[in-house]
This record gives sequence, structure tokens and C-alpha cells, in this order.
Amino acid sequence: MSDHDWPVIESKAEYETGWFTGGYDLVEQPNGTEKRYYWAELPPAVVVVALDGEDVVFVEQFRPTVRETQLELPAGIVEDHTEGDAHAEGTVPREGGESYESAAARELREETGFEPDETTLIQTCDVATGAMRHERGSVVAEDLTETERELDENEFLSVERVPVAEAVERARTLPTNDATLEGLLLAKEDGLL
Repeated sequence: MSDHDWPVIESKAEYETGWFTGGYDLVEQPNGTEKRYYWAELPPAVVVVALDGEDVVFVEQFRPTVRETQLELPAGIVEDHTEGDAHAEGTVPREGGESYESAAARELREETGFEPDETTLIQTCDVATGAMRHERGSVVAEDLTETERELDENEFLSVERVPVAEAVERARTLPTNDATLEGLLLAKEDGLL
């Protein structure tokens, strides 16, 4: 991380949860004053725009944090690269970790039971930069084949297909979330929806 005109005097992690780390950076601002900037650091994540013919594959699940059931795109954490794990030709691996495309294929299979023949990274971005250190990749998955779902023990979700022509409108219906809207809007902008 570059300091630019904001030298970091102290960086401290105050707590770790196994899911994220929280802390602060004490920085010198351009006018010479000092201020603590608090942050939460999460591992990179992927959101999947899965196209199955004329449908987009969504999942519906209850989100305890906001206490609402949401219709959203499949998503999950990009796992660390393990020894001997090969990346498919043409994928973009994260430094020291699983590629966004590989993570998208894995998450889609686990959550929905669809295996994609093709995955394309359309965008990466930093999320909520005022409070978080977290990167997200949006991936389009195509040429889907049905297989078995492999839900984690804390995943209670159902799969729903939405016609491509209705996907953005459905995603804009409250309650909704940034990852779903972002993924669909990027895919639409790139002419993939």
C-alpha cells in the first residue's frame, strides 16, 4: 500500500474474527494533522452472473446481518491457491490465490449445482473504500451443465431462474445488494445480458 502524501504513522489490527480483521491506520494528513482511519479487511470475493439460455441464475437467501431475504447472484470468497492447484488457461489468478474465474465456477457449482464451461472476468473493484479493504471480481459464467450442489453447513438458499430481460429490474427490487446490482449492470454494459 502506498502512503502518497498520507504517511502511515501506525497501523494496528485490533481484532480478528476468522472472517475479517478490523483495525485502524493512524495517518498524517496533508495539512500535518494526524487522524485514525478505521478499516475492516476481508478476503477477496467473487460474484457470478450465470447465464443459462434465456435465464440468469439467482439464489434467494436470508441475510442475518440485514435481517432480510434477498434475491441475489451467487457469490463467495476467493480461496487461497493450494499447491498443485492449476489455473485454467486464460484465467486471471489473484497473486498467491485462486483466480476469480475458478472461484466463480466453484461457487456456482456449490450454491446452484451448475457447472460452467466458460467463465469471463468482467471487472474487479475495491468495495466500500471508506471503511473496507476488500476486492470483488464480477464474472460471467456460461454454457452451464447441471450437477450436484455442495452447500456449506451455513448455506440455506434456493435457486431461482429469472429471464434475462427481467434480471436488472428484479435485482433493483428491494431488498437488494450492491454485488448483485453491480454484476448485472456490468454484464449489461458489456453487452452480455
